[in-house]
Formats: sequence, C-alpha cells, structure tokens
Amino acid sequence: MVTNDIDHLISLLAKLPGLGPRSARRAVLHLMKRPDSLMRPLARAMDTAAETIKTCSTCGNLDTRDPCAICADARRDTSVICVVEDVADLWALERGATFKGRYHVLGGTLSALDGVTPEDLGLPQLSARVADGEVAEVILALSATVDGQTTAHVIADRLAEAAPNVTLSGLAHGVPVGGELDYLDDGTLSAAMKARRPIAGAGGP
Repeated sequence: MVTNDIDHLISLLAKLPGLGPRSARRAVLHLMKRPDSLMRPLARAMDTAAETIKTCSTCGNLDTRDPCAICADARRDTSVICVVEDVADLWALERGATFKGRYHVLGGTLSALDGVTPEDLGLPQLSARVADGEVAEVILALSATVDGQTTAHVIADRLAEAAPNVTLSGLAHGVPVGGELDYLDDGTLSAAMKARRPIAGAGGP
C-alpha cells in the first residue's frame, strides 16, 4: 500500500522489467543518496523524454523525431528491410553494427488468444513498403518461439503475394530454438545476420 512519496516511487520502479520490490527499494535508496548528481538529472531526463519521444510513422521505431534517425539516414540501404518484433530487438541488432538497412517494428507477435491481428502489427504498411519496387530483400528477424515463427510464416505468405520477386530470408546460425533476440549477445546476432537463409516457398528465387 502506497503511504508516501517514497513508497510511490518504489512501487513505480518495481513495475519495470527485471525489477521487483527489493531491487526497486535499493534503486530508490541509491537515488535518494545522490539527489543532485543523479536523482534530479534523471527526473529531468525522464520528463523530457516523455514529452519528446515519438513512434516513427515509417518503421515503428521509438525516437525523438519522425521519421526516426535510422529512416532519415541516407546512408542506410533502402533495398533491405529487417522485420523485428520489438524496438528492443532493433536496438540489439544496432549494437552489433552489422545490419545497414532499414527496419519494420511489429510491436509484438500474432496471437488469436490476445486478439492481436496482422493489422495490429502494421502488416499492411509493411506490404506497401515492400511493394513499392525499391525493396529487394526482407529479413524476418523474429524470435525462435512458436508465436514468433507463426508470425514469420504469415508475413512470408503476405509478402509473397504483395511482392513475389522480393527475397525473404531469416536469421540462421546461433539463434537457439525458443530464443529471443534481445537476450542474445552481439556476436551471436552478428553471425545470425550474416548467415541468414532464404525462406523456402516465400518469395525470392
């Protein structure tokens, strides 16, 4: 039960991924001991971010600009789009600095149980981006989970109809079955991106 400002702060931090009540209490205590060097700057940075962060209307990335820095970068390869489930996966691939194309962030995976449809994941927008004739390859960099692979198959079928000449590929070596991209190390992701493989029966030669 929230009784004061400190308890309120602890309860909010405890909702973050990887933090429970005990970790949140330790974090709050650390902040309170450093109000000028850490707590107030953090509060200002979070307030600014809350006001300025936008969802990129092109790819679904989170940034302080729209289009995002990746979509606006003329040095990126516009002929290749990498489809990821979440912004965390995009960040993971960017850490490895291997992929130099563009992205499409789904924001999740298909789920009949949760009512998540292809439209909720922006698949019509993805089909439109691929069908404009500039894209030569789409990399389906989805997690090796049941939901991730089901989503990948649906995307492959849709893109095969929208742009049959576009090559569809998927991450290969190093991605374990059931693995999520955000939890893999940079070397594994780099190897998987370089060794991507065509998806049989869905576009390409």
